[in-house]
Amino acid sequence: MSYAVKEMFLTLQGEGVQAGRRAVFLRFAGCNLWSGREQDRASAICQFCDTDFVGVDGLGGGKFADADGLADAALGFWGNGGGDRYIVLTGGEPMLQIDDALVDALHARGFTIAIESNGTLPAHPGIDWICISPKAGSDVVQRSGHELKLVWPQPGVGHSLSDVDAMGAWDFDHHLVQPLDDAHAVDNARAAIALVMDRPHWRLTVQAHKYLGLR
Repeated sequence: MSYAVKEMFLTLQGEGVQAGRRAVFLRFAGCNLWSGREQDRASAICQFCDTDFVGVDGLGGGKFADADGLADAALGFWGNGGGDRYIVLTGGEPMLQIDDALVDALHARGFTIAIESNGTLPAHPGIDWICISPKAGSDVVQRSGHELKLVWPQPGVGHSLSDVDAMGAWDFDHHLVQPLDDAHAVDNARAAIALVMDRPHWRLTVQAHKYLGLR
């Protein structure tokens, strides 16, 4: 299988439980909830995505003919830093492309594998850290893992406080709320804080990489 990668780079994880951890970010091209084209946003299931996942023209991006070639490229971005090698597979929707060969190749190079997914496709059983970010109006089938990260509030129909309470019962080690970053960011932060204050099972997370000027 070949792989379409939008970009790949070394950075620090900026959000969630693993925030602050050195990581290779591997962003796959393509998503099943939005085409990535602005003309399609209004009709998409996910309408608030702020990530460019179209094409393979980003830093470190390209078409990779096989898993070993992609894993070697990821190892090149990690460099000589040693330590616990950590890679975040994201998108778009990474589970459209992750397969046995890639999981095995990354593990063979010493990587702990994390995924950031919308949860509409089952996560590969070999992934070491599963982070699911559900989108309003989608059918989330991956309802277990390490980290549930809910962007709040979301536009459109499908996420109410009763939905939040239902998600709180899903089998995740951590339930996180992240304020939606749009023109109403201040109000969204207040709403996310209020949610956590009313529902202490949830915790607040912010996108620290945006404040720090990281990718």
